[in-house]
Amino acid sequence: MSSDELYRVKYSSSRYQRQHTPLNASSLHWQRQQYGHELDEMLRRRLLASPAYVDRLEQEAVLVGHEGCVNCLEWTTDGMWLASGSDDYRVMIWDPFRKKLVHVIRTKHLGNVFSVKFLPKTNNSIVATCAADKFIYVYDINDPNETLFSCICHYSRAKRLATAQDSPHVFWSAGEDGCILQLDIREPHRCRPEEGIGVRLLNLHDQVENTEAKCLAINPRRTEYLAVGTNDPFARVYDRRKLPSTDGNGLSACVAYYAPGQIVKNVSRNIVHEPRGITYLTFNGNGTELLVNIGCEHVYRFDLNHGEPPVFYDLPAFTSTLVHEEEPVKMPHRRSRSLPTEIEVHKKEGNNFLENGKLVDAIDAYSAALAKYPQGEVLYLNRATALIRRGWFGDIYAALRDCHEALRLDPSYVKAHFRLARALLELHRPQDADQCLQALIQRFPNFANNHGVLMLNKDIKENRRQTQSPDAPEPQPVEMDDGLHYMRLKDAEYDLRSTARDYMQRYVGHCNITTDIKEANYLGSQGEFIAAGSDDGNMYIWEGDTGKIRAVYRADSAIVNCVQPHPSICMLATSGIDHSIKIWSPCAASAEERPNLVADVTRFVEDNQEKMRLDPFELHTRNAYCFNN
Repeated sequence: MSSDELYRVKYSSSRYQRQHTPLNASSLHWQRQQYGHELDEMLRRRLLASPAYVDRLEQEAVLVGHEGCVNCLEWTTDGMWLASGSDDYRVMIWDPFRKKLVHVIRTKHLGNVFSVKFLPKTNNSIVATCAADKFIYVYDINDPNETLFSCICHYSRAKRLATAQDSPHVFWSAGEDGCILQLDIREPHRCRPEEGIGVRLLNLHDQVENTEAKCLAINPRRTEYLAVGTNDPFARVYDRRKLPSTDGNGLSACVAYYAPGQIVKNVSRNIVHEPRGITYLTFNGNGTELLVNIGCEHVYRFDLNHGEPPVFYDLPAFTSTLVHEEEPVKMPHRRSRSLPTEIEVHKKEGNNFLENGKLVDAIDAYSAALAKYPQGEVLYLNRATALIRRGWFGDIYAALRDCHEALRLDPSYVKAHFRLARALLELHRPQDADQCLQALIQRFPNFANNHGVLMLNKDIKENRRQTQSPDAPEPQPVEMDDGLHYMRLKDAEYDLRSTARDYMQRYVGHCNITTDIKEANYLGSQGEFIAAGSDDGNMYIWEGDTGKIRAVYRADSAIVNCVQPHPSICMLATSGIDHSIKIWSPCAASAEERPNLVADVTRFVEDNQEKMRLDPFELHTRNAYCFNN
């Protein structure tokens, strides 16, 4: 009996066996093909990204065949096959449910394969690839010896491809030459400079010199919207219908920028080489959000419909009748509105962690409480306190956001005024900090001689004195090894960066400083979880609403770059520096029996934050040579 026949016997068992045998994601998906509607309802219940399933994820299979790092993974729309691209210049098509290789494409590439995409509505038979050799190829996997289409219109490495379900013959590419190409395999194509302009949808150099396109994505619901990530930390979402009008001055009519507030805060008309760049971005299933993985930073989730530019200093309206009587001897514990019993438990747990210096745990506890009870102003302020003490990248700005939320809920919250002033000072906005502190004193005169207020006032004055001193050295242009120097932004670009829309949630803990192909993806149809790879060889999974790390798995001996969730069931594929692909599903016997689960998460997370504090110029040199990615 052949192995395929044995496989069919194994999964063609009786109803009794199906009901009494533990089923992993692979077997359930196979049975759906065999038994049809009988299992549909069970699949809907069992195969979504429920906490019960996510808490039993484990490595189900290791797919071996590549002879180099695996840089890209792509599921077919129906989820039956998985494609992988590698430094060995080959693309492999896998059946992960049978754990077998079904097709090998020995591409014509002479550089690392960075992206592979199945063209939609082609029965999973047509794939497009791009690589470090600047080439783009299209193959029929049933006849892989001949190319259906080829393009070398990029002048630098071609990094990512994107497709749209309503355009089976059209796809897009992002290259480090700063160009976005739109390619149609039905049209004759000759790669000459003058003809290459015809397929060039967008040239980012028209806005900023030396801009490299690193990744792109097409909105699945509104395919006229194209998201682009570059070697700076500003995610751009373009309306393709309006791109012909782009001339540098009319740019705002066709694009919106998204970036965390702590990055927007530092926007300058004169820029130098930026060590932070976007390594991956993707839309959620209904096209209303954008998930962005920023190198030398964190993962951020943006609301495309309701996102607003960051607010640094803007106190809510206030009247003296709102003042709560509080003792002025020290910054007091106020008599806030009582919290529901369940929320009070989270708060006390967070307070205990905070008092004992367990800041990560304290932040998680307050975040869990706020996910259930977002009107708890004291929870926002306590989390802000923990964030300021922790001080990781973006923490001070996140604390400032929490202070604003606390004041929005209660404009008479004295301690929120004080924390906001402290956060503004830490963000190097001494003038705003001074305004905020003076507003506190004006609104609450009893606190004018409070020790904490006096000390903060002293710090603000000293900071302003130093920044206004004529002896303060002017920043000087820095000449890089590759010749990069100060560049002056055009007015349109400066305005777009200055008004970039802020994030709705961030995900902290992984490390993304070594490779520029590191992914982050939604896990679950509603973004219940977020998954990303890391330089520490781990895969991180966060809760979507709270930002808390749900689990960390050892997934590579060096670096995890790719994390691709299955389109319809609870399964993931990961890859990185190892030459293999790991398949993950809820196959663990219990939540306690997960051999690849990392136990000491805090140690990894803290180590990752220390790595991210490396000098950016050292990172630039390091990244230029590491793994050729």
